Amino acid sequence: MAGDFADRLLGWYDRSARVLPWRIAPNSGGVPDPYRIWLAEVMLQQTTVAAVAGYFMRFTTRWPTVADLAAADDADVMAAWAGLGYYARARNLLACARAVVRDHRGRFPDSETALRELPGIGDYTAASVAAIAFGRAAVVVDANIERVIARHRLIETPLPMAKREIRAVLAPLVPEGRPGDFAQALMDLGATICTPRGPACAICPVMSDCRARGRTDIERLPVKPPKRAKPHRYGVAHWIEQGGRVWLVRRPDKGMLGGMRALPGGEWTDRPRSGSEPSESAIVSVDHGFTHFDLTLVLVRREVSPEAPGAAAEGEWWPISDLDAAGLPTLYRKLTDRMLEKLV
Repeated sequence: MAGDFADRLLGWYDRSARVLPWRIAPNSGGVPDPYRIWLAEVMLQQTTVAAVAGYFMRFTTRWPTVADLAAADDADVMAAWAGLGYYARARNLLACARAVVRDHRGRFPDSETALRELPGIGDYTAASVAAIAFGRAAVVVDANIERVIARHRLIETPLPMAKREIRAVLAPLVPEGRPGDFAQALMDLGATICTPRGPACAICPVMSDCRARGRTDIERLPVKPPKRAKPHRYGVAHWIEQGGRVWLVRRPDKGMLGGMRALPGGEWTDRPRSGSEPSESAIVSVDHGFTHFDLTLVLVRREVSPEAPGAAAEGEWWPISDLDAAGLPTLYRKLTDRMLEKLV
């Protein structure tokens, strides 16, 4: 790879950097806030920039510092996270903020090694925060960067095995003076020019020595492993209504949608329920995709009684007219939206 790769990339970034609420513009003289960088990186895992921007602004308005977040009520944070998915991230968010306040006097450590010791911070997030917030010469590799380097170097090794090769290519290229800008420039290049479909090779700042340029199969890179068929699971949720309110429970802290408010219901199984009980009346159903399985969730009406599932469990009566404020995860939001359509 040509020795001026970083210079060409950073020159383009200085002119074309995306404006993002957590980013310090190149050459602006601003100082990155490690809290904002970390929060954005956690939110961006498995989630798009467009989906994250609004959540980031709401979080940083409500909890402007890591100490504010550490002192927040768990339920408030989980409700504010609702809709972003991958809810273990929200639980780790709180655990990490509290560890920073408790063990580091409210300041994020500035090395990859120390960052990795915090709850919920893996190799990628540690490298990203170290490079962008603290200027450490860390090798940052996200999905956009994987695509840029796999194409530029024509790396045919399938993911995830290709990650090691990609890191080896990047390591000597990280400039000592601007490692954070270098990482963000690669991210921007993958997001705006070296896109999964229809890459704009003609305006790419590093096109001159890109080994995949002009290939008809460029969109095949990076090579991905064969997709495995996802299993399908089934579940039942209960609509228990009384006086214009519906019964909501809190899901267990560990497991799917942990710590979130939800409609009560049974376990999700590999087979659909065989039929309705006399006390049940099927209302609506929704299909929802998780990372490792797809789910069909059926909503049934249950009468209020001491024996009604969830009636004796820990929960709360929530005004049906104010369900938007309950912070339900997307699965249950879809289900209640369908139910509210029925009630109109």
